[in-house]
Amino acid sequence: MFVLVTGNDSEAAMAQQLSLIALLRQFVVAMLVLDTWQYFMHRYMHHNKFLYRHIHSQHHRLVVPYAFGALYNHPLEGLLLDTIGGALSFLLSGMSPRISIFFFSFATIKTVDDHCGQWLPGNLFHLFFRNNSAYHDIHHQLYGTKYNFSQLSCGIGFLALTYLIHSRKEQVEVLKLDQLKIARTTEKNNAYYRLL
Repeated sequence: MFVLVTGNDSEAAMAQQLSLIALLRQFVVAMLVLDTWQYFMHRYMHHNKFLYRHIHSQHHRLVVPYAFGALYNHPLEGLLLDTIGGALSFLLSGMSPRISIFFFSFATIKTVDDHCGQWLPGNLFHLFFRNNSAYHDIHHQLYGTKYNFSQLSCGIGFLALTYLIHSRKEQVEVLKLDQLKIARTTEKNNAYYRLL
């Protein structure tokens, strides 16, 4: 019990001090792993009707996200997205349990900030990350449920073309293009079924 309280275990005593660069590398690797895992699992939950209806829709009952609702989700979603994603990021980054405390605290605070609905001046998250409360609010709206899946960064969303911009003017342009794609797909499908 003394070891748990003081943190004075032999593993920690024998561990070498990591350089700041090594700590940053572990933090960045953990961010990439967690963000990639959560992006694709989150997107899959939206595309799989069964998973969305029975699991992920619980989180989307919050049409207007707020801070206390950030982690309001089905227990299975918590296991699939947060627990497995967290374990993978911890293991693949090689971070120590102490560093992981800072990483998971950061990820949790970022999640709460994304759901708070506030864009406050001087917020460090808004200075360093493009996905913020405005970004995530779009995802919780009916027109935005197939956009903005990322948790920690927007990189994968940009690459996968699922990033929807914050400004209303740009959103309208993106949604018009999206509707045009749907219309073209519908025309192709109708033409195909006429041939049958």
